[in-house]
Amino acid sequence: MGIIQYNEEDVKLLARLMRAEAEGDGNLGMLMVGNTGVNRVLEDCLDFKDVRSIRQMVFQRPGGFEATIKGYFYQAPRESEMKLARRAIKGERFHPASRSLWFFRPEANCPAQWFNQWNTGRYKAHCFFSPSQSDCPTVYKYGG
Repeated sequence: MGIIQYNEEDVKLLARLMRAEAEGDGNLGMLMVGNTGVNRVLEDCLDFKDVRSIRQMVFQRPGGFEATIKGYFYQAPRESEMKLARRAIKGERFHPASRSLWFFRPEANCPAQWFNQWNTGRYKAHCFFSPSQSDCPTVYKYGG
């Protein structure tokens, strides 16, 4: 059972996203991308008010993931990536992405804020950003 609704196609889709966005950051980096995606489905705030499924989250426009426009995203997921996706869906959280709704890969240092959202930290190539608890309370209910 997950903290969001899902089926096997959703697991595959999230696994593909995690790999395409953060394979270079290893398993933990991919799990953090998974945290961010699951948080977007879980929340009902800011840019994610109408995002209620993994499919909607992955293909959200505007504001979705850049990886979905690259060919690598469309390769089948490996079993190892699917296991990581299931962990994220079941609610495992990893700082600094435990409450994140956004991340990006900067050329240099992570800014303190990005589109008025606070930096919660960096893991390898990616900076993670979380909303305030008053803006998005649900992510604080499940976030670690």
